[in-house]
Amino acid sequence: MKNERQIHIEYMKKIAVLTSGGDAPGMNAAIRAVVRTAVYHGCEAVGVFQGYQGLIDGDFKRLHVRSVAKILGRGGTILKSARCEEFRSVEGRRNAHQALLEHEVDALVVIGGNGTFEGAMHFSKETGFPVIGLPGTIDNDLSGSDFTIGFDTATNTVVEAVDKIRDTADSHNRLFFVEVMGRDSGFIALHSGIATGAVAVMTPESGISIEDLVGILNNGQASNKTSSIVIVAEGHPEGGAFEIAKKVHAIDNKYETRITVLGHLQRGGDPSCADRVLASRLGVAAVEGLLSGKRNVMAGVVNDRLVYFPFEEVIENKSASLEDEVRIAKILSI
Repeated sequence: MKNERQIHIEYMKKIAVLTSGGDAPGMNAAIRAVVRTAVYHGCEAVGVFQGYQGLIDGDFKRLHVRSVAKILGRGGTILKSARCEEFRSVEGRRNAHQALLEHEVDALVVIGGNGTFEGAMHFSKETGFPVIGLPGTIDNDLSGSDFTIGFDTATNTVVEAVDKIRDTADSHNRLFFVEVMGRDSGFIALHSGIATGAVAVMTPESGISIEDLVGILNNGQASNKTSSIVIVAEGHPEGGAFEIAKKVHAIDNKYETRITVLGHLQRGGDPSCADRVLASRLGVAAVEGLLSGKRNVMAGVVNDRLVYFPFEEVIENKSASLEDEVRIAKILSI
């Protein structure tokens, strides 16, 4: 008697893969893993260009093993990415489903973040089409995986930039505000803040007010700190680095301040070893999950073990898990 895995392998002959939302280092490594795993198991791999828009438009191309050669260490995504308002509608998702059927695609792998998975969740529920997601976002704000593809590279980019900024800060006894990405999550800010010895890390989770920050800066100056770097998450309730620096100056104008907004610098660059390995593991897990009958789930890694969680669960923000980082940053910044 054939087992469930063999039965699914028999009918699943063509698997499509797309990237959606903001790009993240390691997406190409994930695409490569999906394509090569599909071929390894006797399936045809299809790349969908321009995310969900390409899905609706039928912008498909067959990918072979050699089609994804030499992309393991490349940043960005060879499949391109785009935001698609049309896919937010039932009609748009219906058109996407029709395009998949016309191209005889049996299953879909989507690589992206919150918005990508919300669309995938509705699409899979409405059509019954097999979909598995891979967490590709530098923000690391998805439940169901300890880390997301791109987070490690983005954090390393921030650390490298802040280390260079500190050289200037030390040379001129200045206060630097460095704004980092992360949307409504403070993962990048807190991890890079701990790694660079920031005097304070302003994130939605830290609970540090402007008055608290001024107190921290004054205490640092009293203990002979010659320079200070404050990491600001773009989603802080008080605003970004410019707004926070302005509010600090309104309370205490003795500090000579400089502001750096790292912006999309954090998205680019070659993926780190950790992101390449994570993306490769998850790409394999996506295809093998589909072949074993899983659908409407995201593949992730928790405690170094591959896991699958429903889309409904993974799109919940996991910022509560930052409590330890907030505490550590506070202790080490004295």
